[in-house]
Amino acid sequence: MNLFIFAGMCVLVYLIFRNLNMNNLNQDNVNYKEGMTTDTTTTTTTTATNGIAGSAAAYAAQIKSQAIKIEDQLLIPKYRADYETVILNLDELVNSLMLQTALNVSQTDPQKALLDLANLQQAQIALNSVMKYIDASK
Repeated sequence: MNLFIFAGMCVLVYLIFRNLNMNNLNQDNVNYKEGMTTDTTTTTTTTATNGIAGSAAAYAAQIKSQAIKIEDQLLIPKYRADYETVILNLDELVNSLMLQTALNVSQTDPQKALLDLANLQQAQIALNSVMKYIDASK
């Protein structure tokens, strides 16, 4: 009985190793491909991904489709009021942080606080842009 189990296991191991793709293990045959396949590494160029010259229209279409996909996920018309509340609360937070930063300016190194204020102002401008975008959406 044990002899039959051992023989069956040997046949199973033989079939498994026989059907493995050994091209990945053999360094001499790395570029060998069986069947009718095309090599995608030679046909892909960098212009297809970054929109230079003739591929600019396709690149623009990819960007537009990505923007539409994100808009579909956000459902702005349905959740507009919630999004506006979030933006208003963030704006209030930024204003509070700006006041806190202005009141804690170090006399020895005021540049750090001024840079923080400038960054907070940029955040406020970005929040205003997002609010305009939400208001302009359908």
